[in-house]
Amino acid sequence: MSMKNKSKHKNKKFLSSSDRKTVSEVIHSNENARVLRRAIALKMADQGYSAAAIAQVGITCDKTVWNLREKYSSDGLNATLYDEKRSGKPPTITASKNQKIVAIACSKPPEGRARWTLDLLREETLKTGILKDVSREKIRLVLREHDLKPWRLKMWCVPKLDDEYIERMEDVLAIYEKPYDPDEPVVCLDEKPVQLLADKRDPQPVQSGRVARQDYEYKRNGTVNVFRAIEPKAGRHFTKVTPNRKKPKFAAFVKSIVRAYPKAKKIHLVMDNLNTHKEGSLIETFGLKEGHAIWSRVEVHHTPKHASWLNQAEIGIGIYARQCIGKNRVATIEELKTRSMAWNRDANRRKIKIDWQFTRKKARQKFGYKSGKN
Repeated sequence: MSMKNKSKHKNKKFLSSSDRKTVSEVIHSNENARVLRRAIALKMADQGYSAAAIAQVGITCDKTVWNLREKYSSDGLNATLYDEKRSGKPPTITASKNQKIVAIACSKPPEGRARWTLDLLREETLKTGILKDVSREKIRLVLREHDLKPWRLKMWCVPKLDDEYIERMEDVLAIYEKPYDPDEPVVCLDEKPVQLLADKRDPQPVQSGRVARQDYEYKRNGTVNVFRAIEPKAGRHFTKVTPNRKKPKFAAFVKSIVRAYPKAKKIHLVMDNLNTHKEGSLIETFGLKEGHAIWSRVEVHHTPKHASWLNQAEIGIGIYARQCIGKNRVATIEELKTRSMAWNRDANRRKIKIDWQFTRKKARQKFGYKSGKN
């Protein structure tokens, strides 16, 4: 920066020797732009340049220079260079009001409307007196916090935060919070339908340097089921492709999980409350004695209704779907079995884990209820 034609102020230097050294260090550091501008302005003012001269080189305006000098005189260098942390504006939407907005988003939309929109939700929030004033953006942020997208047909919501919902949620989260114990592994189980699709025409050979192309036409070959289970803290995976998810298939999958932990005292099994997820499925498949013996080694933790997000197996399914299937078409169940077995071996070799962060404490804060059973 050239200062040949910049006038100097006649005032004497006002920075102390130690502060002068600090300012020089700040200027040559990686501080943010605002702090750097203030440091440069202070140094130039200390060297005798006038506020107008400093403003002319684009560092800051002359009024700000005088404010910086006064701030330094009264509060010192640190307060002049750095802003105090702001407390922030208090939230205008409390946890209870937040839940009321969520409840509206999960309810039936007004007559004649296919689904809720941000404008409709804002109108209903004001109409019902939940809030006296709220912006469209505030409503959007509430929905985003709960991963709600009412304008889509597929969405997650908490339909009713009753005692049963809280009790089950706390039970599942309590199991997740326990330290890893090989004697009592926590395994999460779920299933996923997969559609088998075949190309109608032979795919074109991939040319070097070009993106592979896939014909938009395809042939449907039916739907199969994929059972997925994961021990999140150990990174242990179980994947089984079956023609359906009926009782015998579920029973066989649970049996394979139990056999994988021969030394475990108890296996905590987290899953939803599907009608096949019962001891009866194993008894019908293996008989009373064997079915009961398998089930007795398992302690089931059912997620609340409409709360599949609490099951870490859903995350495991997402990992499997992206890494094993992706956007590729799989034409036959045999092909899917081969791919799934190969992926499962690699996932176990890599010990792909899930870092679950949602705790009972966070649940109580998020949903605005008092602590349940610990």
